[in-house]
Amino acid sequence: MTTRPVTDEPTGEIATEQDHLDRVYRRIDQMRDTAARRRANNLAEVGENPQEVSERDSYHQLYTDDIAKYDAAEHNLYFGRLDMMDATDGDDVRRIGRIGVLDGDEHLSTLLLDWRAPLARPFYLATPAQPEDVRIRRHVRTRSRRVTAVTDERLTLAAGEDPGTGQGTNVANESALVAALDAARTGRMTDIVETIQREQDAIIRSEHRGVLVVQGGPGTGKTAVALHRAAYLLYTYRQTLSRSGVLIVGPNETFLNYISQVLPSLGETGVLLSTIGDLYPGVIATERDSPTAAALKGSTDMIEVMKLAVRDRQIVPSAPITLRFDGYPLVIDRKTVSRARGRARSSRRPHNLARPLFLQSALDSLAEQHAARIGSSLVDGSLLLSRSDVSDIRDEIADDAEVIAALDGLWPELTPQRVLADLWADADRLAVAAPDFSDADRKELHRTTAGFSPADAPLLDELAELLGIDDEADAERAQRQWRKRLADAQDALDILTGSAPQDLEDELDPEILMAYDLIDAEQLAQRQNVTEFNTTADRARADRTWTFGHVIIDEAQELSAMAWRMIMRRIPNRWMTVVGDTAQTSEAAGTTSWGRVLDPYTPGRWRLAELTVNYRTPGAIMDLAAAVLAEIDPTLTPPTSVREGETPRLVRVPDGGDLASTVAEALPYLDDRLTAVLAPAEIVPALRRLTSPTVRVMPVREAKGLEFDHVVVVEPTAIVTSSERGLPDLYVALTRATQTLTVVASGSLPPVLRALES
Repeated sequence: MTTRPVTDEPTGEIATEQDHLDRVYRRIDQMRDTAARRRANNLAEVGENPQEVSERDSYHQLYTDDIAKYDAAEHNLYFGRLDMMDATDGDDVRRIGRIGVLDGDEHLSTLLLDWRAPLARPFYLATPAQPEDVRIRRHVRTRSRRVTAVTDERLTLAAGEDPGTGQGTNVANESALVAALDAARTGRMTDIVETIQREQDAIIRSEHRGVLVVQGGPGTGKTAVALHRAAYLLYTYRQTLSRSGVLIVGPNETFLNYISQVLPSLGETGVLLSTIGDLYPGVIATERDSPTAAALKGSTDMIEVMKLAVRDRQIVPSAPITLRFDGYPLVIDRKTVSRARGRARSSRRPHNLARPLFLQSALDSLAEQHAARIGSSLVDGSLLLSRSDVSDIRDEIADDAEVIAALDGLWPELTPQRVLADLWADADRLAVAAPDFSDADRKELHRTTAGFSPADAPLLDELAELLGIDDEADAERAQRQWRKRLADAQDALDILTGSAPQDLEDELDPEILMAYDLIDAEQLAQRQNVTEFNTTADRARADRTWTFGHVIIDEAQELSAMAWRMIMRRIPNRWMTVVGDTAQTSEAAGTTSWGRVLDPYTPGRWRLAELTVNYRTPGAIMDLAAAVLAEIDPTLTPPTSVREGETPRLVRVPDGGDLASTVAEALPYLDDRLTAVLAPAEIVPALRRLTSPTVRVMPVREAKGLEFDHVVVVEPTAIVTSSERGLPDLYVALTRATQTLTVVASGSLPPVLRALES
């Protein structure tokens, strides 16, 4: 293996690669300028009909996405080259980059192969044992637009040729992998496009069109594989997924911020990143549940609770409601309401969609009552009032605001937010909706503060299904808005017409057109409806009924049964990538069995793929964590680390000493790499003063899915005893480090960590 660093004046292979990189960037600059010019021209066009407006919006988004892709190409665009066995004089040389780039000549020759293209795959698979027809694999290092180094790996040897150093390994792209593992962490995840390994590549490019479960221990690259799979699917199935979109669900906002730059760096921007708590449109989860409340809300027992909460809003009055209509009393009694409620419920429509049936039945009964009261009776077998008269009475009652308000109170139009907020705030409603829950459980659920928790989002989604959307009501609101916009437009034209002086109009050439000669009120109203150029992800975020082409769930073991129901509504084709590690489950409502959560939706039709190599955690640290894993589940095998690393160290808090001061002394102050201080949630506030640009202090559960150069785990015994899932939390904390691990304890250690005392 030969590495050539850059010099001030590039020569040899570096000069060759620099020339090629210059050519690539000239082409990218040209394409970016073209896209920007076309976008500007497109915005200047005014569509006169919905089709033209739709086409303008589509082209705008296309050009915007192109520009974003070209902007992302500024970072390490060109990173690999393959010289194939039959390559001679530059023939069959494949240069690989984050995006594909074609030359602008008439032959459209390839300047860069997209890393996802089939011809680029040998870059990730080739090893000396299995060279995949590759003679030389070259790694190209760049900074901005300058080549800084090239590294060659010779994978096939001619007779008598010296193998040199670095031969015989079955780790693909070994030099790039070692550099990536040793690099300092920045608090943001970077892509692994240069270092994808064989078992990762098989998952990224899997053609399975059902649920693919990716199980892997800490540091195996589960998240990176999931993100690169998203990029690969968007490349391979662009036409389908660009319209329907890809949803990526993560455990918390910290995690989403951590991964947020990966897909843009690969030229992909049309992906929706969300937590479960923020997946319900218009609701941001700000409240925190107790572990007991979160577990209760995550249980499928909540399906029946939500049904009863809705039925509780379909009221039969305990006493008659007497109103005045047309000078006569009008009585809404139990019989009238019970009949109307029975008719609405028997339709099996959602609550809001059944509401018109309730109103129709109740109004029919009230019209008959009023007709009878004002003189309708049987005389010789005929009604004094005709059916047409009774129908007219019904229409008049329907226009009476007091009557409609009374009926609205008995079967109101509801929103999920209103139902759930009222349920948690009202102990009596909770008792009706959750009769099988204990008093202690209902007390855990009772909450008077405003806002919703992450565990509430699936319940809001369940309520949305039970309530339904009254499209007729929405259409009527839209029609009212249109009529107002039309009236405003006509007023504007009337003002223009009236403001023109009469003597000026008399003097104007009749061929000169005024504004009101060129446009009518309807056209002006249409142009007031400003179109927002939303991406697929933006549109999907705002639409609860949006169905995605593919869904990726990271840390999927943490999802509750109700969260799985919420996800499955958004992916009816069941094409999913589910990523997690059941040994790291920390949420009480989470799972330790993939079959338990997936078989109800895809019985026997999900496939398991496993990642077995730990690229993050050094072996010395993983040996310690393996004891915790064996206690969690002795049937699980820890992943194999590719590096040994430093032995973890134990720091004791002196008798009478201060915990925060001891932790501060344990920090690697001489190292400017990123350090995480992970502690039980109740201890975190006392350690916040240690926070700095290179030190992050956080509860263990917020660190899930993240990685740091150095980790300090504080009070491991308290981590274990703080919840029923304390051991998985400890396992997570121990496996976040890429370099060193320090454990700080004031008392005895958990039995699984006794090896630290030897």
